[in-house]
Amino acid sequence: MAIEAERRYDLALFGATGFTGGLTARYLAANGPAGLRWALVGRNRRKLEAVRAGLEGILGNGVPAPNLLEADAADAAALGRVAQAAKVVATTVGPYAHYGEPLVAACSAAGSDYVDLTGEPEFVDRMWLGYHERARQSGARLVHCCGFDSIPHDLGAYLTVGRLPEGVPLEVNGYVRVGGQFSGGTYHSAINAFARGRQTMAVARQRRQVEQRPAGRRVRSAPARLNRAPELGGWTAPFPTIDGPIVRRSAAALDRYGPDFSYGHNIVAKHLYALAGGAAGAGAAALLAPFPPARKLMLRFKSPGEGPSEEVRAGSWFKVTFVGQGGGERVVTEVSGGDPGYDETAKMLAHSALCLAFDELPETSGQVTTAQAMGDALLARLQAAGIGFRVVDPGGV
Repeated sequence: MAIEAERRYDLALFGATGFTGGLTARYLAANGPAGLRWALVGRNRRKLEAVRAGLEGILGNGVPAPNLLEADAADAAALGRVAQAAKVVATTVGPYAHYGEPLVAACSAAGSDYVDLTGEPEFVDRMWLGYHERARQSGARLVHCCGFDSIPHDLGAYLTVGRLPEGVPLEVNGYVRVGGQFSGGTYHSAINAFARGRQTMAVARQRRQVEQRPAGRRVRSAPARLNRAPELGGWTAPFPTIDGPIVRRSAAALDRYGPDFSYGHNIVAKHLYALAGGAAGAGAAALLAPFPPARKLMLRFKSPGEGPSEEVRAGSWFKVTFVGQGGGERVVTEVSGGDPGYDETAKMLAHSALCLAFDELPETSGQVTTAQAMGDALLARLQAAGIGFRVVDPGGV
């Protein structure tokens, strides 16, 4: 990224007074590089000071205490000053459809890199429509979905494709298994997304109408199927999260995915009734969320700023298996880690920001995916940080 003047900060973290933001701050304090120039950003200085005080005992070797910057999510002028001061701005302040746009606008204008934890398709598409071209002009890299949505899936598919032949049609399917709790922010984002189903479809349609497709190549969804898969531990069904579209956008941007690439994103459950129950629950939420009284009631179940205890998080895990085929060859890979909703998500966001700030990366700008913007560099960082990316013996799962 071309930066006209030296920035005061390598990294600014917006939302450190929240649960996941606080975990991200603690991870950076303990694992950041020596001499890291960083700042915590929020609207309440007293709370920011409390977060900084809590970091004193865990600061890693050579990592200084962060500076504090005051800014509200709706204060465009203050966010502009933050963006102009930092190479990279990372934000955990969601739901992003409600609070995220002013910061995206500020980073796009300032030529600053931006990373977030959103899993909201409408927000991602709306930001592409509104700020992709402006970011391309300024040199900013806007990288959404830098947590469990969607790094394990995007980089897992990227790893799988890299082990398959070049220049041939490729098919990759991802299978997600999770043992843990979704964050309060993810829950609120999901309910609000259900409430805005029509708007989400309209914005997606608008993006499809104007976004260029890769010349001479095809990228598509794999056929959606309900399958019994004993080798994966149960039953699989299509998993309609943002992760599938993110993988396919990486495929559209990178020629390495071949002339004809398909990706299917699936959830794995031990029993068929678990899949049926999950589908019924999601369907009920989709029906009720558009009605304000029902939506208000559902949102009360979980606060966006709260999370489980350290003991509960320690027992949580995720595993995503990828099966790739093409050119007469087959490869199976696996991405695995600990608590997906909080600890590993904070780690992924922190390393995404550090990767953009310090690593040698491909020349990109505008709204880009993690695989497109950071690829091998972020993969290496996360492997070194303890997240498993491995190739399983071909032919086995």
